Amino acid sequence: MPVKHLDRAKSRLRGAAPGGAAGHRDLVLAVVRDTVAAAVAAVRAVLVVCEDARVVEALRGSGAECVDQPGLPGLNAALAFGADRLRARDPASVVGALQADLPALVPAQLRAAVAEAAGRRAFTPDRPGTGTVLLLSAAGGGLDPRFGPGSAAAHGADAIAVGLGSAALRCDVDTAADLAVAAALGLGAHTARRVRAAGRVG
Repeated sequence: MPVKHLDRAKSRLRGAAPGGAAGHRDLVLAVVRDTVAAAVAAVRAVLVVCEDARVVEALRGSGAECVDQPGLPGLNAALAFGADRLRARDPASVVGALQADLPALVPAQLRAAVAEAAGRRAFTPDRPGTGTVLLLSAAGGGLDPRFGPGSAAAHGADAIAVGLGSAALRCDVDTAADLAVAAALGLGAHTARRVRAAGRVG
C-alpha cells in the first residue's frame, strides 16, 4: 500500500476539511488509517510504503508493517519495492497493491475480491472505471504495476476484473465529491470523526 508524503498527498481534496494545511493532512491521514485497518482485517500481511515519518508513527500498532522509503521514483516504483519485499518472504504467494484512499472499505469486500481472483492476476477498477484501486499478482507471479492515467485498461490487458459489485472497495477518494459518496456508503471511524468535526459531509 503506497502513501505519499502528507504535504503532497491528495491535492484535489484540499478544502474538504477546515484548518488549512494541517486540517488537510489530518484528513488524509484519517483516510489512510481507515484503509489500513480494513486491509489488516482482510489479508494476511499489509506493508505500507511511505515517505513520511508521520505516517509511520500514525500506523504504529495498526497491525501493518510500515516502511519509510523516501526517494523512490513514483507510485509504480514504490509498489514494486513493496511487492519485492513481500515476495522475498513467500515466493509462491499472491501479492497485491491496494490504494490507500478507500475510507469506506470493509474487510469483507477486500477478502471477496481476493477470493474471486483465486490466484490469478486480477484488478479492481475504481468507481469511474478508468483507474485501479486493487491489483493482485498471480500466485508466485510478478505484480507489474501500471498505475497512472488509464490504469484500468493497462491492467485489464492481462488481468481479470474482480470486485465489480463492491462499491466500498471501488470508492477511492480524490475530491470532496468522492468523499461525499464514501460517506453515503459509510466511512471508517477515523475519517468519520474528521468529517463530523468539519461539518462538511454526512
